[in-house]
Amino acid sequence: MNAPVVSVIIAARDASPTLERTLDALSRQSLAKPYEVIVVDDGSQDDTVLIAQNHEPLVRLIRNESSEGPGAARNRGVRHARSHVLAFTDADCFPSADWLAEGMAALTGADLVQGRVVPDPSVPRTPFDRSLSVDGHDGFYQTANLLTERGVFEAVGGFRDWALELPGRRRWSVDRRRGRAMRTPIGEDTLFAWTARRRGLRSAFAPNALVHHVVVPGDVREAIADRWHWTKDMPGLARMVPELRDAVFYHRWFFAYWTAVFDLSLAGLVAATLTRRKLWLLATVPYTRRVLRETTLYRDGRDSRLAGMRRAARYALGVPAVDAATLLGLLSGSVEWRRLVL
Repeated sequence: MNAPVVSVIIAARDASPTLERTLDALSRQSLAKPYEVIVVDDGSQDDTVLIAQNHEPLVRLIRNESSEGPGAARNRGVRHARSHVLAFTDADCFPSADWLAEGMAALTGADLVQGRVVPDPSVPRTPFDRSLSVDGHDGFYQTANLLTERGVFEAVGGFRDWALELPGRRRWSVDRRRGRAMRTPIGEDTLFAWTARRRGLRSAFAPNALVHHVVVPGDVREAIADRWHWTKDMPGLARMVPELRDAVFYHRWFFAYWTAVFDLSLAGLVAATLTRRKLWLLATVPYTRRVLRETTLYRDGRDSRLAGMRRAARYALGVPAVDAATLLGLLSGSVEWRRLVL
């Protein structure tokens, strides 16, 4: 068998709902040269191993008896890779047919390539679903669609699961939305990419190297649990990668514009209550406009007027609860990591 020109690395844990489609997509790549796919099973308790085995010989399976973390799993996959070009995607992603060809073309002019990620267009969006979008390379970076070379990987030192280094962080809350026994730590990919950039390595964005990300529907309770999970470690990521304050955050201290307008709205409500001056309620206008504007994004043309009103009401009432959980998570994480993010 000819040596592969690129090794695709996938860290997978309890990925049976999506892994079959991921591997099917990888089997249909337009790249004319040979490539390999390495699936590192990170202690799964479902049929992840069986699905990967069914895709041999394209797929080589490596197993961790217990979960070591996504970064450690990818590092192990790289150690078994036969190519000097490394492409990372996730077990809940579906690469387009030209993904590898376009990603490798972009890599000829850069050391690190972030490809475009969009939510799966075949699944309707819901107000509290979970998915991923990536449309640039100056932000968090995502292993959903990331390419580099072995020399860069070794210079950086691989992925570091920094969020697992705190005592007690080897156990996470249950991810009921995805049927997983544990949630996944955040930020190892962001730290990897920015460590590379600190060394002066070149980064590029490849819009034509497209990957679709699964859309996982859920309700407001699951959205609150998701927000609480990642927001508690976002200040830690800001501590590890302070570049995020200028590259991504809103005015350095706010995670995003939408967290800033929620905080402003909350401050206005508190001030109006304490001072009994309604003028402070003007501070709620930007947030109210955002909620009303986004409510229209989730209207279903098949709904009756009454059903549409109920859908809009659920969203309008649920979003403040999710955003409140976001603020509480960020404040909790800010205390724990000693870095303020709002």
